[in-house]
Amino acid sequence: MKQNENRSRIKANDSVVVTAGADRGRRGKVLKVGVKTGRVIVEGINKRKKHLKPGPEQPKGGTVNVEFPIDISNVMVFCDKCKKGVRIGIQYTEKNRVRVCRKCGKNLD
Repeated sequence: MKQNENRSRIKANDSVVVTAGADRGRRGKVLKVGVKTGRVIVEGINKRKKHLKPGPEQPKGGTVNVEFPIDISNVMVFCDKCKKGVRIGIQYTEKNRVRVCRKCGKNLD
């Protein structure tokens, strides 16, 4: 296993804000986290056209707008209490570990 593998604090279904690129400032929900690649797919962000061959699902083929992955370093988890993108901290309880906002301490799990 590589050193940086499995170190992401961003999980699927997190609300995130994009911090860099053409979609900077936009919010979306994380659909998928590529732990090995260090990339995330965010709903409605980094959309591109994908050309499809004719097949059973689309007999004519054509083009479809698809969300492409962006680097995990270009997103921050959105805190509802702070109303902005925040860094994530970890707090350990008796039974498990919990992700919290580093600004206000709100539980993000």
